[in-house]
Amino acid sequence: MKKTTTKKVTTSKKTTSVAKVTAKESPILKEVKQLYSFMQDNNLESIEYDQKGLYVRLVKARPAMVPVPVAVGGTSTSSGATAATAAAPQYKEVFKAPLTGIFFRGSTPSAPPFVKEGATVQKGDVICLIEAMKVFNEMRAEYTCVVKKVLVENGKPIKQGEPLFAIERV
Repeated sequence: MKKTTTKKVTTSKKTTSVAKVTAKESPILKEVKQLYSFMQDNNLESIEYDQKGLYVRLVKARPAMVPVPVAVGGTSTSSGATAATAAAPQYKEVFKAPLTGIFFRGSTPSAPPFVKEGATVQKGDVICLIEAMKVFNEMRAEYTCVVKKVLVENGKPIKQGEPLFAIERV
């Protein structure tokens, strides 16, 4: 929104008004920024505001949740197989990466891993994150199982179909 200010200018014996246009921040934009700041400061997932005919709803974006298929039985290796893929056939069941990206065991580098070797994982539990195109995708267990071995290092690139965990159904 632009605000017009008037300034009087005196030249010789005449006084004239000259309009000067300056760019100002819209009051609506200021309110939205305040709402966003309030939402961030209070760690809120969403906020709604309805006042004077202005309705605003702000919602934090969440990582996409991708169902995770779990392969049962042996795996076939391709010519570009990694060391983890080559070691995977010794396990009856493995949890494979559903997409290509970067593998993360925890939500942050300093956070503990979602699952540890020997841990029992319930159906629907987050077991890792895969970052693909700057989006962190939560990988969830499709059924209750025990994690026998973690086959990939934290922060390493992975390919679709690559085994991530050796598991055993409970």
